[in-house]
This record gives sequence, C-alpha cells and structure tokens, in this order.
Amino acid sequence: MAILTLTTDLGDKDIYQAVLKGSILRVLPTVNIVDITHSVAAFNIQQAAFILKNSFYYFPEETVHLIGIDTVYSDENKFLAIRYRKHFFVGADNGIFSLIFDEEPEAIMEINIMQDLKFLHFPLSDIFVKAACHLANGGLLEEIGEPVAGIEKRMLLQPAVERNQIRGMVIYIDSFQNVITNITKDFFNRVQQGRRFILYFKRNETITHLSWHYNEVPEGEKLCLFGISDHLEIAINKGNASGLLGLNLGDSVIIDFQ
Repeated sequence: MAILTLTTDLGDKDIYQAVLKGSILRVLPTVNIVDITHSVAAFNIQQAAFILKNSFYYFPEETVHLIGIDTVYSDENKFLAIRYRKHFFVGADNGIFSLIFDEEPEAIMEINIMQDLKFLHFPLSDIFVKAACHLANGGLLEEIGEPVAGIEKRMLLQPAVERNQIRGMVIYIDSFQNVITNITKDFFNRVQQGRRFILYFKRNETITHLSWHYNEVPEGEKLCLFGISDHLEIAINKGNASGLLGLNLGDSVIIDFQ
C-alpha cells in the first residue's frame, strides 16, 4: 500500500486538516496517510524542516511526503515535486527543501497541474494533493511538471569552531521540553578528538559528560546526549529542561574542550 506522509502547520482544532485528508482520500482511497505532524508553528519553515529531515528516512523507499507550510503561490514560491534518496517530496519552493536535503535531489519538477479556482486560497488540498496522489499511485514525476535547475536556498546557522571550543545554539525544543542544538554528533566527535569537555549554557549551568540515555542520571538531574536526531540535546530526566534551565530557541551553548 502506498504511503503518503503529512507535515503541516494546520493544527488540530480547525477544518483544514480534515479538508486535506478528505481531498486525498477522494483522489486515492487506498493510500495510507501518516501524520508526521500538524503542530508546526505557523509558517515556521525551519521547525518543519528539522522534523521532516530527521524522520523521512525511517519510511520505506517511494514514500511521498507532502509538506504544507507556506503554500500560497507566488512567482518566488513555486510548487515543486522532488525525488530525493528514493523518496518523493511535494511542497512550496520557499527554502524548506534546502534545509531538508544534504545533497542535490535526483530530480526537481515545477508542478504544472492546473489550479481549481474554488481552491485558490487553499492549494494544499488541490494541486498538492493531486501531485502527491499521482506519485503515490506510481505515476512519474515528468507527467506532472517541468524540470527546474535548482531549489530556493535557505541557510541554517552552523556551529562555530575554534581549536578548543564549539559555539552552538538551540534550534528546536521538543514536546518533552528537551533542548536540541545545532551541534551534530559527527561535528562534535571531529572537534572533540577524545578530549574531556565542559558544556556551558544559560544561568552558568554546566554539564561535563555525555549520557547514553535519559535515565542515566537521577530524576530531576540535567544531562546531555545525542538523541535520535543525532543532534546534541540538553535534557532533564523526567523534567522540563527548557523551562527549568531557561533555554529557548536561539540561545547559545558553548563547549570547551580540555
């Protein structure tokens, strides 16, 4: 059975999510719809990209990922269907793809499906649905669009490094209030080279060793680890790290190596 995932900022209290799913099932009743999330903050491309980037490869190849973030059409915000690492992505060319992909996609098509005027204000349930269902049903990219040379670029701030220090920042706070930074495991290991470290963050708090899991410290104690996203996390065992430690999006973290 074909799989179609949804990543949107539609929330759960309005009609929009129901309209989207109903539109999909009218076109392709047999598709398996999987909600990645509908709780992205409105128009927050970086948040949506982080979630999808760190989850899509757990799905089988040929899965279609529909992205419903900032989908109002403009000359600068075209609608694309993309093949990347044997997955398909359908979304607006607003910079989100450049935050998800680590290398150039295998194919990029600007979708040329005609807009139904009654859905002019909500193309997500029209053009996006038709394109995604076409791909989920085994259709070819070339049948729904024209090739384009590239995607809109948007850059994330990367951690800065000196010989004995990494300066990073908070890029995501999950539902458990774990604080996720832009320091990846690979980046950390390349700089650390086996040395001891001290992690500094807000309120003069420090952590001096990596944990393998959250329960490695007593309840209520802080820790850091590399979570499922392979990004450095600051957490409190069964506690609210963001609130209790005063860490918010954009805050700085510093790692000194000894």
